[in-house]
Amino acid sequence: MAKRKKSNLEWIKETLELKPDHRWESPSGYKIFVADRGSVRFNVPQNWVFEPQENSFKFLDRKPPNDDCCLEMSFNRLPPRDDWDLFPLKPILKKVIADDSRDVIARGEIHTVKRQTARIMWTEIKFIDTQAEPREAFSRTCIGIGSNVQCLITFDYWVDQAEKLIPVWDEVMRSLTLGLYIRDPRTGLAYPD
Repeated sequence: MAKRKKSNLEWIKETLELKPDHRWESPSGYKIFVADRGSVRFNVPQNWVFEPQENSFKFLDRKPPNDDCCLEMSFNRLPPRDDWDLFPLKPILKKVIADDSRDVIARGEIHTVKRQTARIMWTEIKFIDTQAEPREAFSRTCIGIGSNVQCLITFDYWVDQAEKLIPVWDEVMRSLTLGLYIRDPRTGLAYPD
């Protein structure tokens, strides 16, 4: 568990022992990531490297510079309002993709993830990465809003590794939960905001 130190924006790692009757469950080979006591929660591969950033959280398949993909998430707590379900997610997602400055060669359709308490949409682009030598890559972008939480998740990976990495994205989307707060991280007992 990472906590932000208020004075200088550094992260402090804290390890807690789970109680024997804990309710944490994830598929084999995955671990559960929880930000801000449950503002955002999803599953990531067990062996991925976690790198907290100043305003986001990164997960990499290996330590840099040997990493081949990057999953990054940021979130905002929103002021309580009854009309967040009217927030124009689809137009905003389309604009984010249209404004991408990389060498985009294809844009995917927008997918909707069904949730009872959140609206979640994602899409992908295919682009040519030219940092070393030209190589095709995918970038998936997800925007979610629910329970007065807004999240942004991106996932960049090489086209030739898509077969191996698309199931990771599928599990992140399947397990993505917004605003289900954890009373005691040692038990996993959650309650809605």
